[in-house]
Amino acid sequence: MSDQHPMKPTDPVATVERVIQELTPADINDLSDATDAAVEGGGGFGWVDLPSRDLLERFWQGVIAMPARVLFVARLDGVICGTCQLIMPPVNNEAQSHAVQLTTSFIAPWARGHNLAHMLITQAEEVALEEGFSVINLDVRETMEGAIKLYEDLGYTRIGEHPYYARVKNEVVKGYYYYKVIDPKAVEQEP
Repeated sequence: MSDQHPMKPTDPVATVERVIQELTPADINDLSDATDAAVEGGGGFGWVDLPSRDLLERFWQGVIAMPARVLFVARLDGVICGTCQLIMPPVNNEAQSHAVQLTTSFIAPWARGHNLAHMLITQAEEVALEEGFSVINLDVRETMEGAIKLYEDLGYTRIGEHPYYARVKNEVVKGYYYYKVIDPKAVEQEP
């Protein structure tokens, strides 16, 4: 009689991290693969057709090099499968220095269903608050139903729409604009 137990599959490990240092070549490759999958799945944060691999790798290396952008990556079992970014306001825009823009938020289709999108946005909100920001703004195509549901579930408020926001495969697509106050005290009106 054997004491061996059948192997049970383990749940994949889902993590999110802020990118502080340059990504390794393997991470750039994973990030590019995830972007390709997202574009092919219809959610490539602006890309409609797959960009060349060289262009995509340069894009991600440029994001990491830009001090006004904060990159967050999602990993499933150590493999980068999604991202979001915060874009900081320029120093000459004192009037809007309290707000950051959330952008390039996606999870590759093969990695969905592990709460990674929620984890990414939550981590971005925490970092924005720690950095002294009080409002996060974002915009999204009307076709991104999963993202819209996520943002609304997380407390983002839709403030408008743009009827000619994007063109996808020769079809005009509306866009929606959202905001979320992450530090209510910082936006209160003084008497």
